[in-house]
Amino acid sequence: MTGNNQTLILEFFLLGLPIPSEYELLFYTFFLVMYLTTLLGNLLIILLVQLDSHLHTPMYLFLSNLSFSDLCFSSVTIPKLLQNMQSKVPSISYADCLTQLYFFLVFGDMESFLLVVMAYDRYVAICFPLHYTNIMSTKLCVSLVVLLWMLTIFHAMLHTLLTTRLSFCEKNVILHFFCDLPALLKLSCSDTYVNQLMIFIMGGIISIIPFLLIGMSYVRIFFSILKVPSTQGIHKVFSTCGSHLSVVSLFYGTIIGLYLCPSANNSTVKKTAMALMYTLVTPMLNPFIYSLRNRDIKRALIRVICSRKISL
Repeated sequence: MTGNNQTLILEFFLLGLPIPSEYELLFYTFFLVMYLTTLLGNLLIILLVQLDSHLHTPMYLFLSNLSFSDLCFSSVTIPKLLQNMQSKVPSISYADCLTQLYFFLVFGDMESFLLVVMAYDRYVAICFPLHYTNIMSTKLCVSLVVLLWMLTIFHAMLHTLLTTRLSFCEKNVILHFFCDLPALLKLSCSDTYVNQLMIFIMGGIISIIPFLLIGMSYVRIFFSILKVPSTQGIHKVFSTCGSHLSVVSLFYGTIIGLYLCPSANNSTVKKTAMALMYTLVTPMLNPFIYSLRNRDIKRALIRVICSRKISL
């Protein structure tokens, strides 16, 4: 396709991971095992929440949506990474690149939003236990989840449509293992000012504001516990909020380090490693964090297994 004496790009090449050829099979196996663990772990939580009536609560409604987001978030990038590791030509078409970008933003944003509502749920449960059922009603929780999905779809569509207006002329090598928006914009021969501006504005709404809201929720929880200091109360907070705080730390730690506090010293290798943290490692660890530190999940698993044995 030609225009204005320039050849427009219809295909990109993904730089991938800087892995020596003798270690490619080892890393391929390692990433494949991690991805399959992510699928199985998150599917298990989704199934447990669906099958066990004791988990039909607001917290586990949000958790099942988080597991679904994690499962899809990894599936957007990792299968293509594994395919390219086995291919001599690690390419991706223009249409597939935009599709990957769209779903990457959808599920990444959804995880950020869900962590906020889960923090609010813990805040209400600890600070207003007597009013928890009335405040976190089924209608409110379902409405929140639907609203969050609508917001993430809108945000992802906004960036994807803004990217379609750009032209890609000569450079077609993406210095990443997936179609990350900042890496894609660097290749454009068009003016990317509007795109960069929207990344700055929407990045604050999608990342910084949710992080601050989570922080505020836990500050309120902390001061609420200080009013009635007791070993039992402190233990309750850690047992209730420990899993969520661990997930928040993993997710926002890498996001802030990579996108919100970029360093001139951040090499391509470092950026790729950090991206692997939130696209593969974090979604894989989330099911373990919630299951190992959550009695409800353990009991639900035992009940489901026992009920299946009895039915057989």
